[in-house]
Amino acid sequence: MPADPPRTPPLDVKAFGLTDKGRVRSANEDQFLVAELTKGMRVWHTSLSGPHVQFGDERAHLFMVADGMGGQRAGATASSLAMVAIEQFTLNTLKWFFDSNGPEAQRVLSQFQGALREADADIVEQGNDQPALTGMGTTLTMAYHLREDLCVVHVGDSRAYLFRAGELHQLTRDHTLVAELVRKGALPPGQVAAHRLRHVITNVVGGQNVGVEIEAHALHLEPGDCLLLCTDGLSEMLSAEAITAILRAEPEPEAACAKLVAQANAAGGRDNISVVMVRFAAAVS
Repeated sequence: MPADPPRTPPLDVKAFGLTDKGRVRSANEDQFLVAELTKGMRVWHTSLSGPHVQFGDERAHLFMVADGMGGQRAGATASSLAMVAIEQFTLNTLKWFFDSNGPEAQRVLSQFQGALREADADIVEQGNDQPALTGMGTTLTMAYHLREDLCVVHVGDSRAYLFRAGELHQLTRDHTLVAELVRKGALPPGQVAAHRLRHVITNVVGGQNVGVEIEAHALHLEPGDCLLLCTDGLSEMLSAEAITAILRAEPEPEAACAKLVAQANAAGGRDNISVVMVRFAAAVS
């Protein structure tokens, strides 16, 4: 019988998340999540000595940011509902141990897309049932990590970036009217920041009607990579060059998050600001 191929050592993960209401808004409708998934065993009775709660070596991670809309109460409700739906799906439905060398990454992406479609329908239904929540919706940008694979699922104008070898790469598209105009060549990129319709979002989880378009990506991570998830309260205030400079200067996730939020507030803080920073490093043997 041929020997099993050697397993790739897992990447060490350091992560941090931070949210701030900014300097203009009276409340914070953003949400974020930084979570680790493990395989656990709780021993009820045994003749053996040792811990009664044990965890396997395998680790997966889930990272999310969401930016609610539809009014203070409605926005916070929508972003919370979407994130709780993904949490519960990950805990109770997702078969999250998979072979990262096989085609299963696409299956995982498809499953998360299905979970978001269910969340979309639930948020629309709850909005229709409660007049104060009518039309509520949310962006959601999430990343699921296992071994050297990263699955990214995205709706709205929050963003996922990959910071690799000192350079920042935007992984997701903005689902906004002006971004669509830029992609069609009808609007120069330099005119986006001043455009009066730049905040019109064309795709959300929830909203007035059921039906959401979900962007999905799978990529292979390398030691030294960093992942940044953020709501538009960051990307509207700081240019890609400013974000890059901070990530180059602050390799630690907690320090980087604090610096990003502080600079977004210093630039005006016109919206809620949420950031999740993840650093992937070679495992120490």
